[in-house]
Amino acid sequence: MNLTLYGNRESGHAYKVKLFLALAGIAHRYVPVDLETPRAERPADFRAVAKFGEVPVLVIDGTPHVQSDAILLHLARLTGRFGGGTDARVLEWHFWAANRINLSVPNLRFYRRYPAEAPAGAVAWLDERARLDLARLDEELSDRTFLAGDDPTTADIAACAYLFWLDQIGYDIAHWPAIGAWLDRIRALPGWAAPYELQAAS
Repeated sequence: MNLTLYGNRESGHAYKVKLFLALAGIAHRYVPVDLETPRAERPADFRAVAKFGEVPVLVIDGTPHVQSDAILLHLARLTGRFGGGTDARVLEWHFWAANRINLSVPNLRFYRRYPAEAPAGAVAWLDERARLDLARLDEELSDRTFLAGDDPTTADIAACAYLFWLDQIGYDIAHWPAIGAWLDRIRALPGWAAPYELQAAS
């Protein structure tokens, strides 16, 4: 396969896809996209493949794929790695993560870093929801190695990405020991690297 990944070092969604490719040892070209540039002014090659004007975009043999969870599941089906994209438990965790922890934590991180952008009450609401999401995830991980069983799947890749930045929103991972242990297991996987390191090109 000929793969090109468009991403940004601050995007946990792009990190998910980059992490899958790194863990699977899949060669690809990485193209950083400056998200501070207005969408209409971003490079033409990116705009041509970015259906929603967002990162990540993974172009496989000339065909663009968007939305990080959809990309992860497509890669799993193509490669047979990390669950293959068909297990019902894996799909359940993808949808939970998309609706819960990948809504609360990324948005809270953004508004903590750029408080002037926050609508009234948004930070308090997101903080409460993020803590609830983390507590639920910690409970779920208290008796298993990975989200869907003994082996890592795309569900783990989808759910973990923004949690490597909890310090940026003022959270101490020690409050959620099962999550901390799970993140350590992910760090121990061959090919793992931290978000900024893995997306250093941007």
